[in-house]
Amino acid sequence: MFSLRQKLFLGFGGLLLIIALTGIQSISKVTELGDAIDVILRENYQSVLACQNMKESLERMDSGALFILSGYEKEGREAIDGNLPVFEKALAIELNNITVPGEGEKAAHLSELFAKYKATIQGMEDRKIPHEKRRDIYFKELFPLFRDIKGTADAILNLNQQNMYDANESARHKATKAREQMYFLLILGAVLATAYVFLIGKWILRPIERLTQSAEEIKRGNLDLIVKTDTRDEIGRLSETFNAMTASLREVRRSDEAKLVRIQHSTQQTFDNLPDAVAILDLEGKVETATETAGNIFGLKRNIQIESVPFKWITDLYRNALKGDHASAKEDATAVVQHFVNAEEHFFRPTTAPILNNKRELIGIILILKDVTDKLEQDELKKGVISTVSHQLKTPLTSIRMAIHLLLDEKVGPLTPKQQELLIAAREDSERLQKILVNLLDISRIVSGKMSMEFHAVPPQQIISETVESFRGAALGHGVKIHTLLPGDLPEVRADRMRIGHVFANLLSNALRYTASGDTVTVTAQAGEEHVEFSVSDTGRGIPEQYLSRIFDPFFRVPGQEADTGTGLGLSIVKEIVEAHGGSVSVKSRVGEGTTISFTLPKSKAETNSHKNEEKKP
Repeated sequence: MFSLRQKLFLGFGGLLLIIALTGIQSISKVTELGDAIDVILRENYQSVLACQNMKESLERMDSGALFILSGYEKEGREAIDGNLPVFEKALAIELNNITVPGEGEKAAHLSELFAKYKATIQGMEDRKIPHEKRRDIYFKELFPLFRDIKGTADAILNLNQQNMYDANESARHKATKAREQMYFLLILGAVLATAYVFLIGKWILRPIERLTQSAEEIKRGNLDLIVKTDTRDEIGRLSETFNAMTASLREVRRSDEAKLVRIQHSTQQTFDNLPDAVAILDLEGKVETATETAGNIFGLKRNIQIESVPFKWITDLYRNALKGDHASAKEDATAVVQHFVNAEEHFFRPTTAPILNNKRELIGIILILKDVTDKLEQDELKKGVISTVSHQLKTPLTSIRMAIHLLLDEKVGPLTPKQQELLIAAREDSERLQKILVNLLDISRIVSGKMSMEFHAVPPQQIISETVESFRGAALGHGVKIHTLLPGDLPEVRADRMRIGHVFANLLSNALRYTASGDTVTVTAQAGEEHVEFSVSDTGRGIPEQYLSRIFDPFFRVPGQEADTGTGLGLSIVKEIVEAHGGSVSVKSRVGEGTTISFTLPKSKAETNSHKNEEKKP
């Protein structure tokens, strides 16, 4: 029994042999045809061309002799002298290219005749010979030689032309024979190729097709099939290996199924013990698994469709997650949902996470509903404590400040220099503590919504110019320039003039503090579709990237700052005031290049309505 390699070798070897024989035969016949054509071009053609040149030059010399007889001696001599070398050159070519039997004798006879002709025609050029004598020489000697030479040249020409014809017929015969042989080889190659294609289907394609069908069955989960083996070649051995592989896969499947059952049970037990409401959903919205908390509180039980849950916000959350809009894990108040559990108020923060396969394709959604009731209560308690403590400390602090003021004014007696130094330090600390209490109370009022704000349509240029002018003196004292870049067509914003002035004052104060002498603080503003964006930029030391997300947190100060750079409440108040206006605040900074803090304020209603009306106009 042939192996697959031997079968391929027989098939391709036969085709290769046919190709080799065809190539060798083609080369051989082309070489023969080339040789035949070379004989025609290289040998006979040169003799034919030489005979034609001799005949043409001989006729011109005969014309020259006639010119002399007619009295045109100059023209006759020029014709004779100009064509003698041409005839001699052509004769030399013919004498050196004897290729046809009998051509040599005729060429030698032609040479003898031309020698007599040359001597006779040169004699005619002698002017001392009378005209009558010249005429007798021409008709009795020169003209007969002319006819003999021309006849001999024609004979040589005919010999070579006949040889060229014979060579052409021989080449044509060889070409016909070569074409017949090529047809035979091509037909033989086609027959062998057809037979080999048929055998390929039997030897290779059919067994491979059986293997392919078996692989498709395995793909569909059928591991009980057995591939039929008809041969002992490589494909036969591959089929046996394939059967052994399916047997191994059946064994692995049995062990994996048992392992998977154990994993599913342990996973489900772990999942059920999670304190948060967690559910895993497929792309059709069916709950594949869920914790007990998710089922008891929100009805997210296994095999339940998400549309059947009586909470529209859960359905919307799932649909948004399918679109790629996954809820942020950032804990803010806007992400909290109120829900009553056993008549008790609870707050949940919903988030989603995608489940992706190895190709980064979405195959499911994880829904997490985290109970943040305790955290919110702790935040409220913390805010209440801060507000209460601030209020309780304000009155005794006022008394302490008044007492320090009276002592420094020496209302109760003179002070020693040391006493004055201690009281001045105490006054500075009390003033710093007073600012902290005021800031804490402001934050508490803004967050609780108790801080009253008077919103008006305010020109941005006016707010910026007033605040910048109030800082001109401090800027000059630091050797810093304040530069404003404000477009002339800025729309009015909806703002509390005093609170936004406090925002600008806080930002300018920070910028001046961290800008070196000789540098510039820049204040800019630009209008958007619904907001106006303000920015304050300095060229200071910058803020490391890892601290940018925390600079608006209360009491946070970037590590490495001097002790007198503030309490860390200024930017927190800025954030609360801007958000109370319906805007947002952001920061950009690079170490060594400076910091830019930007915030937005909404346009006034009049500006917004005007902008919308302009868009509606055709």
